Amino acid sequence: MKIYITLILIGFAMNSFAQSQPFQLPLYAGEIPYAKSSDMKEEIAENDIMVVRNVVEPMVEVFLPARRNATGHAVLICPGGGYGVLAYDWEGLDMAKWLNSQGIAGVVLKYRLPSPKSQTTPHLAPLTDAIEAMKLIRENAEKWGIDKEKVGVLGFSAGGHLASSLATHYDAEEVERSTYRAEFSPRPDFVILGYPVVSFDPAFTHSGSRNNLLPEGTDAKWVDYFSNEKHVDANTPPSFIFHSQDDSGVPVAHSIRFYEALTIAGVSAEMHLYPTGGHGYALSVNKEGTQKGWMDSCIKWIQSLKR
Repeated sequence: MKIYITLILIGFAMNSFAQSQPFQLPLYAGEIPYAKSSDMKEEIAENDIMVVRNVVEPMVEVFLPARRNATGHAVLICPGGGYGVLAYDWEGLDMAKWLNSQGIAGVVLKYRLPSPKSQTTPHLAPLTDAIEAMKLIRENAEKWGIDKEKVGVLGFSAGGHLASSLATHYDAEEVERSTYRAEFSPRPDFVILGYPVVSFDPAFTHSGSRNNLLPEGTDAKWVDYFSNEKHVDANTPPSFIFHSQDDSGVPVAHSIRFYEALTIAGVSAEMHLYPTGGHGYALSVNKEGTQKGWMDSCIKWIQSLKR
């Protein structure tokens, strides 16, 4: 009898442990919007960070906290990389693990990077993937222990551009979308932007991100479209922004302009500007600068949000 009970307990523990392990899901259950046949293959390089290139089949990697610790919040994570690569563990997997430690589900988005070789409309592929990922999270919310009204997005650098694009263009008619999750909203409930690219204004834009998303020959209207500070309105989600004054890669003006637009629109926002920290510091481990407090401030801000 004791052996039988022990085996039941071991089986229960193993099942609970298995449920807590991260898992991957394809982003689309059917045809991938804007995809075209090509021989392009995904590439992964691992040195001091994991870098992903040539994403053909977008997916999410899901990290769920222990049910007892879960707050009901979930965050879609968009790694940066200038729309040329994805800093997949540095600004993705590590972020999901940190969020789990705070009782928050982390969902890392491996989004398609613009490529005329594998996409018919490259500049719309990343946003399409972000929209679909939000719907996928809400579709699985009950199963994953998530509150459908507590789903946010976090983006770093060019991933911050994608996150701010989702925040301002979640209902865009220009974007082709799948129909099999039509009942689920793609609007984030909150937005977190880390040293983000926001604007393609030539006076201060990050040229690498702009040129990768909108290469020469792309219709000029998309420069205005993806200057996201110009598209903030009263329905833009509440936002938390952090940036460093000495960021030589992406000028702090990106965050300031977005914050100003949120303020004018009457959208609640919190911004933290640090004198030092540079660019690309992620969780700030082994990084010098004054930016190290952004994680605590961010969690307090999420906890302060009203449904």
